[in-house]
Amino acid sequence: MFRSVNAINHKLWPEELTKLPTILLATANQDKVKELSSHFADMDISIISIDRLNSFPHVVEDQPTLKGNATKKAITFSKATGYPSLADDTGLEVDILHGEPGVFSARYAGENASYSDNVDKLLAALANIPFSQRSARFRTVMAFAFNGTIETVEGVCEGFILPIRRGQGGFGYDPVFFVPEYNKTFAEMSLAEKNRISHRGIAVRKMKEIVRSYLGA
Repeated sequence: MFRSVNAINHKLWPEELTKLPTILLATANQDKVKELSSHFADMDISIISIDRLNSFPHVVEDQPTLKGNATKKAITFSKATGYPSLADDTGLEVDILHGEPGVFSARYAGENASYSDNVDKLLAALANIPFSQRSARFRTVMAFAFNGTIETVEGVCEGFILPIRRGQGGFGYDPVFFVPEYNKTFAEMSLAEKNRISHRGIAVRKMKEIVRSYLGA
C-alpha cells in the first residue's frame, strides 16, 4: 500500500530516504513535531517534518475552520512530496469570548506573534473575569492525506484559563490552560501526562488507527 520511492518528488525530498514507511508532518513547529512524534514511537514508521525538505510549498491557513486548514495542509504536502502527510490545526476556544481565539489562536496577537504575545492578549481580554467564567477548551482537528484520500479526526480537552502563567513546560497557551481534574496547567504536566489527556493526544490516538489501516505499520 505504501507509495514507492519512484513516486517521490526528489526535488523536494532530501537525499536520504528511510526504508520504513514514512509520514510527513505538515509543520515546521518543532514543539508540535516533538509532541506528535512521541505518540508514534510504538509504530514502525518514520516521522519527518517539513523542515527536512529541500524546499516546500507555502500554505496559507486561510480557511474558516480548523478542519479546513488541517485538510488543506495535509493535501498540499502529500501532493507536493508523494508521501502520506499528517497535518493538524488547533484552536483555543474561550466561552466568554464567544469561541475566540479559535482558528486564529496561533496568530491571535498578529501574524508574527510569539507564544507570549498571544497569551498576553488573551489575559488582557479576560482581565477581571472571575475563574468560574473562564471556561475554555482546546480543539484539534487532524488530517491524513494519502494517495488522494483524506481522513480527519478531532480531539477536545476542557479546562479553564488562569489569570497568571504556571509551569515551564509545553508551548503556546499551555501555561494558562488549567485542567481541574489534574489541578495543573498543561505547562505543569510532563509530556506523558499531557499526551494522555490533551486534545492533540486524543486526536492522534484516533489517527493512529487510520495510519495503521493505510500503511500496515
